[in-house]
Amino acid sequence: MKLYLAPGACSLADHIALHEAGLAFEHVKVDLRARRTADGEDYTQVNPKGYVPALVLDDGEVLTENVAILHWIADRIPSLMPAGPMGRHRLLEMLAFITAEVHKQFKPMFMPNSTEIEKATARDTIAKRLGFLAERLTGDYLFGDTFTVADAYLFVMLMWATRNGITLPGGLGAYAARIKERPSVRLALKDEGLA
Repeated sequence: MKLYLAPGACSLADHIALHEAGLAFEHVKVDLRARRTADGEDYTQVNPKGYVPALVLDDGEVLTENVAILHWIADRIPSLMPAGPMGRHRLLEMLAFITAEVHKQFKPMFMPNSTEIEKATARDTIAKRLGFLAERLTGDYLFGDTFTVADAYLFVMLMWATRNGITLPGGLGAYAARIKERPSVRLALKDEGLA
């Protein structure tokens, strides 16, 4: 299995989750501007969308998009999703919220032609969305005392928020610090040259 990633990109969530799951995989770094892998491959041959993540399964099947990959990992290792009859659905609900309402709001931060007004508006929106999550944080993780793949994804968004001058509301600062100490997170950060 191969995970195609760009250091510090949203693919870090999948990288963390694969380590957390204990699944064997190889990681391949991608230069997103050139759309080439570290070994010179044309990345668009792996993922025609041209962005990360992409997970190539052992049978050659390619899976893209964080929600799909993270859910696939949780399907294989059910301890990485919330327990109970609604666990799978609550996980999808959280992953959808993180991807649509938090992740997508960072776009102005990454676009060179974004104005300061657009960036300020994005920061405000992100802070509000993170506030929503902070208000619901009742344990060490998003779903209480159990780490899930959604925590890996939110951790990356909190890294981005901090890097972009967004103050983490409520207990999210302590939450991020807790997650950063997990062995899977430390290993993924080291692998990506971010430790």
